[in-house]
Amino acid sequence: MSSKRLDGKVAIVTASTDGIGLGIAKDLGKHGAKVVVSSRKEENVLKATESLQKDGIDAKGIVCHVSMSEHRENLMNFALKEYGSIDVLVSNAATNPIFGSILDTEENAWEKIFDVNVKSSFFLAKSCVNHMKEKGGSIVFVSSIAGFHPLPGLGAYSVSKTALLGLTKALSVECAPMNIRVNCVAPGIIKTNFSAALWSNEQIMKQALKQIPLSRIGDPDDVAGIVTFLASDESRYVTGETIVASGGMPSRL
Repeated sequence: MSSKRLDGKVAIVTASTDGIGLGIAKDLGKHGAKVVVSSRKEENVLKATESLQKDGIDAKGIVCHVSMSEHRENLMNFALKEYGSIDVLVSNAATNPIFGSILDTEENAWEKIFDVNVKSSFFLAKSCVNHMKEKGGSIVFVSSIAGFHPLPGLGAYSVSKTALLGLTKALSVECAPMNIRVNCVAPGIIKTNFSAALWSNEQIMKQALKQIPLSRIGDPDDVAGIVTFLASDESRYVTGETIVASGGMPSRL
C-alpha cells in the first residue's frame, strides 16, 4: 500500500466505474481515501466497488445520473450517511453523443453535452461546497486537452471542456476564503472505452501522435496521480489551476 496522503478523507468520484474515473478512484483509495464511486448503471457500480474493495480500498457505490438533480442529491446524502463527510469531489462524468462536424450538432445534442459536462459539474461542486465550508476541501474537474485544442469530430464536446477551465477559475476565487481549493486536470488522448472513436481510428491517431512529443497516448494512471496530488495537502497552495496531462500536446488557448 502506498503512503497514506489522504488518510481520513472522503472522496466522491463521478463516472468512476471505468476508464479515467476508475483509475482516479483506485489511486485515491490506495492513498487512504474512502471513496464513493458512481455511474449510471447499477451493475457497473457493483462491479467497480467489488474490484476496489478487493484491492483493499474502502469504497462504496451508488447509481448517479449526474444530469438529474435528485441523483446528485442522493449522491451527496449517500456519502454523508456512509462516511460522515465530503472532503474531495472529482467531477469526471462527461458525455459526447455526436462525432463529426460541430456545424452538424443538433440542439438536443448540444444541450445534453453541456447539461452533463458543465451544468452538472457546477451543481455538484455547489452542493459539495455546502459540506466543505466548515473545514475546507478540494474540488477537481476533469476537462480535456480538447478544451485547449479542439479534437477532430469533437467540436461541441471540446467547447464544453473549455467551459470547465473558466468554471475552475471562477469557483476558485469564491471558494478560497472557505479553504476550498478548485482545480482542474486536462487529460490528453487516454486509452479508454469513452475515447475509442479517437484511438481506434488509424488516420486520427497518426495525426495525433505527430503532436505528442512523448510519442504515445496515455492511460488512466497517467491522470490519476495528478488528481491525487490535487486532492492532497501537498497541493494546499494550488487553486484555480489546470494541469495538462497530454504527453506534450499543445495546450494554449
